[in-house]
Amino acid sequence: MNASLLNPFTVTHPTAVQTSLVSGASFARFDPTGKFVAAGRSDGSAAIWDLDTRAVIRWCEGHVKAVTSVDWSRNSRYVLTSSKDWNVIIWDLASPVDPPQRYNTIRFDAPVVSAYFHPRNSRIVLALLSTGEAYVVDSRKEHRARVELCEALSEDDDDERARSIMTTARFDPSGRHVFVGTSTGNVLVFNSRTKIMVARHRIAGAGSMKSLEFAKVGRRFATNSSDRTIRQFILPTYPSPIVGAECAILETELEPTHKFNDPISKVSWHAMSYSPDGEWLAGGAADPATHKIYIWDISNDGQFATALDGGREPLIDIHWHPQASRLASTTNQGSVLIWHCPSPERWGAFAGGFEEADENVIYEEGESEFDIENEVELAMRKKLQEDEAVDIIGGVDDLVDHKMNGVAGDPGDEDLEWADDEPDGDWQGWRLKVIMVDDDDAY
Repeated sequence: MNASLLNPFTVTHPTAVQTSLVSGASFARFDPTGKFVAAGRSDGSAAIWDLDTRAVIRWCEGHVKAVTSVDWSRNSRYVLTSSKDWNVIIWDLASPVDPPQRYNTIRFDAPVVSAYFHPRNSRIVLALLSTGEAYVVDSRKEHRARVELCEALSEDDDDERARSIMTTARFDPSGRHVFVGTSTGNVLVFNSRTKIMVARHRIAGAGSMKSLEFAKVGRRFATNSSDRTIRQFILPTYPSPIVGAECAILETELEPTHKFNDPISKVSWHAMSYSPDGEWLAGGAADPATHKIYIWDISNDGQFATALDGGREPLIDIHWHPQASRLASTTNQGSVLIWHCPSPERWGAFAGGFEEADENVIYEEGESEFDIENEVELAMRKKLQEDEAVDIIGGVDDLVDHKMNGVAGDPGDEDLEWADDEPDGDWQGWRLKVIMVDDDDAY
């Protein structure tokens, strides 16, 4: 076991900075394909970066105050931006214009702290306001509604309990439930379809909840709280409530499977993110002097794996790539650092059978190793390749599996059938149009 941990060929977490995107960003989010990064900015805009060309391909300009969160639909067609200007804007990247066409604008009565798409339908949005209220907004024709998520109180609760502020809110990966963290250290669980509270979890000693994070597979769930500790839990299963029927609320105190903190510097955490397989957890330290990312190996009993140093610009946000061993971390100066796990050069890929030798050896030439290839066959093969049609205007074909986050469309599941009703048009085969600009208009 220890030998496998020391073997550099088995490392599956990022170890070095691959590139830096000077974006003026406050945070950055990979899209589900991992090919693009959306960077929210304090000037009210969001930039869509292409990681292959390392260039901005779209500007989402529509807010008059700072962008507070960005989210992608499950096939990357729609981008959501929330802002302190009280608005949530949904952008359609399939539109052949820049900035992209506004698909929908949702107006609230207070600054929006964060907003997220439902994992299965981008026409359902979860929004958290600065006033401590959370709303589920459904813009589908047959289900149009704006419902506030309210904590259910028991007979023993007093008025102070009723005034607990909601500090963070997220859909779980399946979309069946909404998890809400409060200022009193509780995690409330609501059914997404009925908006009924199904559970209240107490977390001893946690303090106010700062953020929640889910592993894309399994039932792992992490909380970041004001006591400077990241806790991981295994979530229980929740029954699906019946509309109009009285539902018993699951009241439990969750016991963490792991606790993560820095016992030396006692730093708090700005953000956290799971790897795609849920085997690694990264925590972005709120260190005012350095750019530190701590990584823990969940598969190895949560042991500390490494600390990544990104320089002197302090970290404010991190996000793990949805498919690969890559991270995006944002500095307080607006740069987005893309981390990766560099692989050693394999010379055998350039010459079959190549082997590195410590001493000079006598080389024996193979029988046909340096034979000259038939020039007629070579020219014919090159001509066939040149005759292949190349799509230069169709755009980028980004396909993402519909079975996102390990959630299959189980027949008879009321919650998933409700979410899949009236699809949002975010189909698999959509294409991002290539926009040609003149030199005078180029940004």
